[in-house]
Amino acid sequence: MTINQISQVAIVGGTHGNELIGVYLVKKFKQFPDLIKRPSFEALILLANLRAFEAGRRYLETDLNRCFDIQDLENPMLIQYEQLLAKVIYQQLQESQVDFLIDLHSSTANMGLTILLGNDHPFNLHLAAYLSSINPSVKVLQTEATQKNNRLRSVCELGITIEVGPISQGVLDATLFQKTEKLITVILDYLEQWNQNQTPNSPNTLTLYYPLESIDFPRNEAGEVVGMIHPSLEGNDYLALNPGDQMFVNFDDSVVVYQGKTTVYPVFINESAYWEKGIAMYLTSKQELNILNQ
Repeated sequence: MTINQISQVAIVGGTHGNELIGVYLVKKFKQFPDLIKRPSFEALILLANLRAFEAGRRYLETDLNRCFDIQDLENPMLIQYEQLLAKVIYQQLQESQVDFLIDLHSSTANMGLTILLGNDHPFNLHLAAYLSSINPSVKVLQTEATQKNNRLRSVCELGITIEVGPISQGVLDATLFQKTEKLITVILDYLEQWNQNQTPNSPNTLTLYYPLESIDFPRNEAGEVVGMIHPSLEGNDYLALNPGDQMFVNFDDSVVVYQGKTTVYPVFINESAYWEKGIAMYLTSKQELNILNQ
């Protein structure tokens, strides 16, 4: 694995304005810059969607974290607030020559400490393996397989998204805040050690969750939701869902079971921000990836 020395790191919070852990970590790092200072690289901090944060909303006109497809960034016809903001952020990151990007998010789902990977670059895989080895509660989710490259993380080949939960929108949680900050510290230390040719050893394998499909809530012919996440599934992100297991309970008390043929692992179960997208959960497969030679 050969990459150039990492010289510029960006830490971004507030891509969604009501996810306050990222917002206030960025504010903390601005107040106490020595926390993210390392000898071999500079760390840029960015509060991405300040107006949405001030309004207490995820976004004002459209989801900022769906505006970074390169064709959209180059399309002069896209003029919604977040579409224009994405162009500004992209230009800023390009002008700063950012080598590594950390995008901070939180979820109402029970995602724990999750690392989201936007690609399978060996550097990202080895970093993720290291993070999950020193903290077994860290889960690693690959997202490129079924999603467009329109997330903020897609603008930089090296980097990760940190997703933590469960936490309600528009509030802070000290435990998750501190866990996220510690994870950032470990990542920055890893990057520093990489630059010094002293990278910590990481495992040869990585447990990786791959998205298979998104599942909507039960709906009637008019498109109205007629069911909820079944209590036996609620909050059980990353746990096995087997054929025949309960998924939803309808308002008429009937139960919808998982009808797939293989065991899957649901994530982002009942994520409140995904209701508008018609997503009750994502189903993933769980794989052991050999990264020794990557």
